Amino acid sequence: MPSRTYHDPLHHGISLDSDEPAEAMVLALVDSAPFQRLRRIRQLGPAFLTFHGAESSRFTHSIGVFAIARRAMSRLSELDPSLESEKGVLYAAALLHDVGHAPLSHTGEEMFGTHHEQWSARIIRDHPQIRTPLECFATGTAEAVGDLLEHGRSSRGVIKALVSSQLDCDRLDYLLRDSYSTGARYGQLDLERILAAITLAPDGEMAIHPKGLMAVEHYLVVRNLMYRSVYNHRLNVVCNWLLEQLICQARRLGPDRVWADNTMRHWLWDASELDLDYYLANDDIRTGYHLQRWRDEAPEPLAELCDRFLSRRLFKALDVSQLSSSSQLELLAMAQTSADRAGLDPELCCGLRHHQIHGYHPYRGGLRLWDGFNLQALEQCSPLVNSLATPAATAWLIHPSEITEELREALTKTH
Repeated sequence: MPSRTYHDPLHHGISLDSDEPAEAMVLALVDSAPFQRLRRIRQLGPAFLTFHGAESSRFTHSIGVFAIARRAMSRLSELDPSLESEKGVLYAAALLHDVGHAPLSHTGEEMFGTHHEQWSARIIRDHPQIRTPLECFATGTAEAVGDLLEHGRSSRGVIKALVSSQLDCDRLDYLLRDSYSTGARYGQLDLERILAAITLAPDGEMAIHPKGLMAVEHYLVVRNLMYRSVYNHRLNVVCNWLLEQLICQARRLGPDRVWADNTMRHWLWDASELDLDYYLANDDIRTGYHLQRWRDEAPEPLAELCDRFLSRRLFKALDVSQLSSSSQLELLAMAQTSADRAGLDPELCCGLRHHQIHGYHPYRGGLRLWDGFNLQALEQCSPLVNSLATPAATAWLIHPSEITEELREALTKTH
């Protein structure tokens, strides 16, 4: 297998050397059908309707995560050469962490009710094009990678931290990449400084040298801003809700009234029995084609919901975060009454969506500072990080544009 270079807009030349066993394994995994499928799954789901440049794929992101993980491994193995034995597991986990994503990424999980961590582990353990390269590298690698991604189990805690923690390779890449593709400037972070500051504490776990404190603080602020400005953008919230309603309608109408090919029939009406072949056969292209067919052929209201999405005739979203739960429900009831009065089905055009933004989780892969003498929790050393540990709640009232002014007036009166 020849060596290869991927020219990445963020990480520049990502070269893989086939004479290096762990990188030869990565090359074989990249060429597998399950990994190539990630080219057909958008990284940010329907966010392209909000940010027109958000067209990058899970394939591109996964290559980037591997590139960061390799750099981190190079740094940490200088501090502890025994980590070299974990290189294959880290490389594979970084590359394959998203191999089980549904169409439209996280939106697809909400639409269809799947969990990509479980499917990633299942594909790694059971798909021959994935399992074989892993086991050829070292017996037991497939199970080790599956356990790491599905259950967070690893023989070395630092490997788990690089794959899933408050400062993992996945987050470092997606913040940079999503900022780049959406044009949002909030996602800029100092990757070089962060990687240079990663070190090992006396217990062998990952820590941050104090010289990298400000870079890590900046990274955590960046993450918070990206969630507020991109991931939980009001139109993303609307799109996710709309697509969920759409799939619910298709399932409610049933296979006798809604056309679907054999793959989509299994996803819609036999989801609990999905096998690997049917799961991997679905992607953004297949799902998008079904939305087009349903717009043209399906009964109402499914056809109308599909047209709204495909033509970008989206519902509106009103920020009701400042209201109490009871006031939010009262405003929703008012919206449903007004929509009904306007000749619209309130169940299909009115809803509430809640999100919590956690800028930092001290007890979920929390970070520590190690200066060679003292080991401290990051939030104890940084008032800024400590402030990010308090979650911020958001609430959106989704509604048709026909009743926006009426709702705004009602919201003004509640203040």
